[in-house]
Amino acid sequence: MPYKIYHNTRCKHSRAGLEYLKSKTADIEVRDYISDIITFKELKEILLKSNLKPSQIVRTNEEYFKTYLKGKSFTDDEWIKILIENPKLIQRPIVVGKYKAIIGNPTEEIDKLF
Repeated sequence: MPYKIYHNTRCKHSRAGLEYLKSKTADIEVRDYISDIITFKELKEILLKSNLKPSQIVRTNEEYFKTYLKGKSFTDDEWIKILIENPKLIQRPIVVGKYKAIIGNPTEEIDKLF
């Protein structure tokens, strides 16, 4: 099973994570999750493998978060729906292995998959 990286080509941390992952393995599936939106089921699986709640993968420095979400309370399923509809809010890169997923920022976090 290849490692899957949920990647945003416009993000320097995501690009660094992809290069770091390439230095570890050639068995990689790259998924541009901005243009190829993550499904509800996929995001649930990522969260399960990473042992994180949806609110823990939100980029709180994004303008959309500051304007519309900051200070509000949402259920996990509501957060997942918000993240799917606003993928720029998802921390990146996310790297998924067979049993575990991590946020690859800093890039050394990727080592936890090997």
